[in-house]
Amino acid sequence: MRLTPALRRILTSAGTGALTFVISQLGDQDVSVSIMLTTVLGATVLIADFLVSFERKLSAHEGALDRHTREVEHLVDQGFARINKATALYSRLEDSKLDIDAIDRLVRGAAQIGGQPDIVHIFAQRVVGRVAGLMEGLQAGEAGYDGEDRDWILTLTDSATLSIDATSTAVDTNFWNSELGLSYLQSQREAISRRVKIRRVFILDNPTDAELEEARRVGRAQAALNVSVRVVATKDLPPSARLGPMMDFIVFDQAISYEVTPGLPSGLESQPMIASTRLVLRPDRVNRRMQRFNDLWNASEPVE
Repeated sequence: MRLTPALRRILTSAGTGALTFVISQLGDQDVSVSIMLTTVLGATVLIADFLVSFERKLSAHEGALDRHTREVEHLVDQGFARINKATALYSRLEDSKLDIDAIDRLVRGAAQIGGQPDIVHIFAQRVVGRVAGLMEGLQAGEAGYDGEDRDWILTLTDSATLSIDATSTAVDTNFWNSELGLSYLQSQREAISRRVKIRRVFILDNPTDAELEEARRVGRAQAALNVSVRVVATKDLPPSARLGPMMDFIVFDQAISYEVTPGLPSGLESQPMIASTRLVLRPDRVNRRMQRFNDLWNASEPVE
């Protein structure tokens, strides 16, 4: 049987008292004196054992209290650090030109998305991660996207206030009849209504008569929307205009370049696919794209 602490103390004090009584009787002490010594010594042992046990428990509680205090202090420090970080970030946002209400909506929506299935959380995390990556890329001067983009080109067109200068190569053969192409044209129509000047150069690589006529047909349709359109074949470009890359790019407000990199055709398709999309904000790159566009524009001819 396992002794409890209280029973152990009682037995220890009783044993000590009994041993004291026996020793005192062996010394021919008066019985009353022996009983008094036994009581005093037993009580002293009991109190001493209780005090030692109490001190141990008090030390253990003090240690636990210290650990708990340190944990609470750490949590409080972390909380204040998060608050300070959030306050600093919101202060910077208020000084920027971004819509603070939209940021509030994003943060509030992310905080209240709990209770949804796991796939919703994973999807939301990926979307927020892409937005964060885009913001970091814009801050660094360049952001990338694998494959063909939809949101960037439409949002940039809707955001333009001054000008849109674009090239269109063979990678756009079927683009203008697609849903994205039609939406892009509609966004350009709305931009023109805001007095945004739009210019486009169709660049054809050794075109047949039918391909040249198709480019002119598409160009006339866009010219009807007040888009300034020109067409040029690569063989007709002067040597100075052949030095730059033959790729699709769009410069918005002479401040940001939207660029696509073509990949190899896949399957039975002969049209090049779009391998990646980039947004470039570095002034030197944007200036080079503007110079490239002006060279192509000057070397091309207006659609009939």
